[in-house]
Amino acid sequence: MQKDISDTVGAYDAHAGAFAAQYESVSAETVHSALLEYIRRDSNLIALDVGGGSGRDAAWLASLGYEVVAAEPATGMRIEAQRRNAHPRIRWLDDRLPDLAVVHRLGLAFDLILLSAVWMHVPPPARARAFRKLATLLKPGGIVLISLREGPSEPDRPMWPTPLGEVEALARTHGLAVLRAVTSEDQLGRNEVRWTGICLRLPDDGAGALPLLRGVILNDEKSSTYKLGLLRAVARVADATPALAIQHADEDVVDIPLGMVALNWIRTYLPLVSAGLPQMPGNSGPDGLGFAKAGFRELLAYKVVGQDLRIGARFIGDRAAAVARALAEAQRTIADMPANYTRFPNSEVRVFRAAPSTAPRIRGDLTLDREMLAAYGSLTVPGHIWRTLQRLGPWVEPVLVDEWARLVRAYGERMGRLVSHGEVEAALAWLDPARDTLLARSTAKRMLEQGRPVTCVWTGVKLGPGMLDIDHCLPWSVWPCGDLWNLLPASPRVNQHLKRDRLPSASALAAARESIIAWWEQAWLPDQALQPRFEREIAAALPVGTGATTEDIFAALEWRRLRLRHDQQVPEWVGVRTVAVEDSF
Repeated sequence: MQKDISDTVGAYDAHAGAFAAQYESVSAETVHSALLEYIRRDSNLIALDVGGGSGRDAAWLASLGYEVVAAEPATGMRIEAQRRNAHPRIRWLDDRLPDLAVVHRLGLAFDLILLSAVWMHVPPPARARAFRKLATLLKPGGIVLISLREGPSEPDRPMWPTPLGEVEALARTHGLAVLRAVTSEDQLGRNEVRWTGICLRLPDDGAGALPLLRGVILNDEKSSTYKLGLLRAVARVADATPALAIQHADEDVVDIPLGMVALNWIRTYLPLVSAGLPQMPGNSGPDGLGFAKAGFRELLAYKVVGQDLRIGARFIGDRAAAVARALAEAQRTIADMPANYTRFPNSEVRVFRAAPSTAPRIRGDLTLDREMLAAYGSLTVPGHIWRTLQRLGPWVEPVLVDEWARLVRAYGERMGRLVSHGEVEAALAWLDPARDTLLARSTAKRMLEQGRPVTCVWTGVKLGPGMLDIDHCLPWSVWPCGDLWNLLPASPRVNQHLKRDRLPSASALAAARESIIAWWEQAWLPDQALQPRFEREIAAALPVGTGATTEDIFAALEWRRLRLRHDQQVPEWVGVRTVAVEDSF
């Protein structure tokens, strides 16, 4: 029977101690000595160690300042690694090539990807797919270090030949440059084994998604603002609700709920229509707004505003029917118009693939959650565009808004309507739900009235009604998120003077782990009304699967923190475990 990578994992799992001892007998610097010049030292960098083994290499990279994600599919090896090489800058995952599905769900991009003694375990038919997955995880200018084994296979660990030419060909296919390839003897003294270390780099030359997005925004012919509306709706999904995306296994694309795109579309256009700002050059419909049909206009009549249209929101009666109709209208408009006519340069190939479904029937009430929004169909987004919108959304948004304002002013001139500078920009301001901590505050006060203690999650100090603040764990100033999981009880001194708008460091968050989980379990999970909202908000914003425990949710929070840290370079707060006496109750 043909063996595959699962057999290799089983062998490493069964003999984890012996393999770990073998790997630890030689230092990481010695193993990778030929490529050391390509490994930068910087505390703002992040690395992926694929096949992390004993944790030797991950610990070495962490000592150089990297935050490290170590993917190791063998449970025994992960246990050994965490015992031998525990480090606060290393996070371990159960994941493997060729898919690295868990890593991809995190939405992270890496400065360095290391595959030490791994590639020979990937069957040749799976290598093209594996390499594509690796390439899509790199930042521009990022490097991949791969060691290729030459020598006989071992009976308990399936191995396949690793010709250098194969890796070079894969690198050319995916636009990576080969910086160096060096062959050396085996550091464990096996005469029949040799290794070739190869360093690859993804050029930071502006090629890829940013020029495409810039072309669509600035250069594409536009008979309306629809293309801009679609880009903005997708960008908002990438930024605020990335967990709704589903990665394809065999293609570098993601599917996002078309209902979520339609929801963001409506949120964008409501204030523009309310202000009477033209979105196309001619007259279409009774007031020049042909895309704003019955459902959309009902939302205007019911005074529904953008902040009302968020994950977890619930509508009843006529308002529910109006929201459902507006979503169905937006879904069809998006599929027929901007998704259909946004094409790759000099091509008839669509950038986005819309697959609308029959709108669900609404009986009585409507809750905006993953299942309901997915019922409207899906929008397929190319992987490189999705990743760029995730990582560089704050830089894409101003260009998009500037071009939208220019178009609307030009449309207004043709129609004899003066649109002043700043008018469109004000209507396009994305108004997130208000920075409202009242629900969390009232929940904490109710717990106190019931005689249940409430403590500052950061210090452990007991809080009282007069000395109670609610902190956004991931700060509102960099990521406006009022989800229940992000609202935590805190000492006023910590919230207002010490932590403020900074991101908790990895160590500060880890130190608060038990307190945060205890708060979730006491404040939200026992409440039959709030538990569903808590779970819906987590499913949309954090990388968790179905049936997630509070431990899983906390781990997902740590991943979200890491992504904010590296995507936006948010200043960190190192935490504190004691506060002044006046902060206590």
